[in-house]
Amino acid sequence: MELSELFGMLLHVDKTLGTMLVNYGAAVYALLFAIVFAETGLVVFPFLPGDTLLFVGGAFCASGTMNVWLLVSLLIVAAVTGNTVNYLIGRAIGSKAYTQNYRWLDRHALQKTHAFFDSHGGKTIVLARWLPVVRTFAPFVAGVSQMPFVKFQLYNISGAVVWVAVLVAGGYFFGNIPLIRDHLNTIVLIGVGAAVIPVAVAGVWRLVKARQT
Repeated sequence: MELSELFGMLLHVDKTLGTMLVNYGAAVYALLFAIVFAETGLVVFPFLPGDTLLFVGGAFCASGTMNVWLLVSLLIVAAVTGNTVNYLIGRAIGSKAYTQNYRWLDRHALQKTHAFFDSHGGKTIVLARWLPVVRTFAPFVAGVSQMPFVKFQLYNISGAVVWVAVLVAGGYFFGNIPLIRDHLNTIVLIGVGAAVIPVAVAGVWRLVKARQT
């Protein structure tokens, strides 16, 4: 198989995971690990599937094709280590990320994530797990902003555990229901909105009260 064909299969893992399991067997665990690690650890790969991969992986676990405990364990490790590498890259580059024109860095996505980070602070590392693109850039911005490493890891590990466990479990129990499978991204965004909106409203309320005093 040519590299371009394999890459295409990885980008559409929701439709090709079954074929990959037939062709590569247990090696698929390593491929899924690599996808999650690259999406969370390297800012040049924000387009890789994340939520869909976890959900579809859970559905295949329900059919007995994959081992759910092995999958969850590997993907949590991939998500944690990916974020850590991304954080360290951002910390090494520092504020130059905003002033120099790096070809490999999407400045629009960087600024968008920076604004999100300013609004939600450390919680961004947890909330960003559920937002494509922001998920890739959040640990990088945390590193650029010099967030303390221990604090970062607390948010990093807790966010990875919840993200992987919830989506794999969702796929395990509901992955074969067409309505849920076909509208996964919308469902995730609604869930994120339900979590973020109260936080944003509280922040605005505190800002208004502070200006009144």
